[in-house]
Amino acid sequence: MLAVILSGGSGTRLWPLSREAYPKQFLPVVSDDSLLAETIERGLMLDTSARVMAITNEDHRFVVAAQLHVQASERTAGIILEPVGRNTAPAIALAALAAAEDNPEELLLVMPSDHVLKNLTAFREAVQKGADAARSGKLVTFGIVPSSPHTGYGYIKAGAKKNGYQDVAAFVEKPDEATAERYLGEGDYFWNSGMFLFRADRYLQELETHQPGILAACREAWEQRQADMDFTRVGKAAFESCPDDSIDYAVMEKTHDAVVVPLDAGWSDVGSWSALWEIQPQDGQGNVCRGDVITEDVSGSYIHSEGRLIAVLGVSDHVIVETDDVVLVADRNRVQDVKKLVAKVKAQGRLEHRFHKKVHRPWGTYEGIAMGERFQVKRITVNPGASLSLQKHHHRAEHWVVVKGTATVNRGEETLLLTEDQSTYIPLGVTHRLTNPGVIPLELIEVQTGSYLGEDDIVRFEDTYNRV
Repeated sequence: MLAVILSGGSGTRLWPLSREAYPKQFLPVVSDDSLLAETIERGLMLDTSARVMAITNEDHRFVVAAQLHVQASERTAGIILEPVGRNTAPAIALAALAAAEDNPEELLLVMPSDHVLKNLTAFREAVQKGADAARSGKLVTFGIVPSSPHTGYGYIKAGAKKNGYQDVAAFVEKPDEATAERYLGEGDYFWNSGMFLFRADRYLQELETHQPGILAACREAWEQRQADMDFTRVGKAAFESCPDDSIDYAVMEKTHDAVVVPLDAGWSDVGSWSALWEIQPQDGQGNVCRGDVITEDVSGSYIHSEGRLIAVLGVSDHVIVETDDVVLVADRNRVQDVKKLVAKVKAQGRLEHRFHKKVHRPWGTYEGIAMGERFQVKRITVNPGASLSLQKHHHRAEHWVVVKGTATVNRGEETLLLTEDQSTYIPLGVTHRLTNPGVIPLELIEVQTGSYLGEDDIVRFEDTYNRV
């Protein structure tokens, strides 16, 4: 079985904790592990021969690769990069084309990277039931046994019962509250989980029948693929020409072989702050508090501190989230409208919708400490053995002070070795590179000065990570 993990989303509904450059699947929003790490573990636990493949994008590729290397280095089946987002049907087609080259009948278990499943035993049992149907040629989806008349999910109407699964009678859109109540009462409706299981060849056959344009574009893009480090890059122009469609619309709603396996495993798509509040343990007043939080006369609220103390008095049904650079205060019943705030942040030309204060790079991280007219201070951490690109800047000079570890600095024709408390200066326009030759993280303070301090003032000559 091949676990195909879809990790291309931006997760803005959990803003400001989730940002475009580092969205919710990479964050420990429920446990000490990230949602992606938990998803990888679900794939690996299916059986000892199960492998994991990820579908992601340019922005997130190094974070995904690092997580796979930690958890599944010997059982990774590859990381496919989408040049642009084209929804789930094309993404899964790329995975099926890759799998079919070695074994057309390989079972693909498709899972989003940002869901929560609390009962892994129930999940494994459901997958085993679905595997029997999938081997026989069925296209399996997993229907979540509803715990409430939820209006935020699509539903699956189940038909005749078979051995461990049911025929799919219909897929239905998100209902209003009265309709959701009826679905819950009738008992043969399930929440649509967005998880699927089928043979690679059967998915490709159904795609060719119902959406041949998607298959043709994906096949052309796959034939033009190129290897790049841990990644497979598909043909950009061919994939851009692919129709944008979900697997639900492209295949599952049209095929005659769709079946549903009921799943009751404490599932959530963590699609909003209220959803996160619902699935976590609450105190006697119905509050979920994470981090440094003090409350008095507070009820029904989700309060999350990333660092500073949050003191809350006399409110009910609120969401309060503090990060290094943003504080969100919202009515818990209005959190679906967080996207309106994100749109306003974008419209103002700000960057808080895209980046955290701490920005992740393939070599480590950097974090803004202070900024003013013609200067900027950052804390830079370089992973052991990692190296920044060989680069120069047209508009700024840089001063580096090593706080911890050892740095090798290429500056023009010079090579310097710096240890703790030592420093160097990189004049404007001078080619330079920073490397950590040690076995512990390198930490340094960078002071930039100049007329323009944007991240796009970088001219790269060489790069270990093949960035432009």
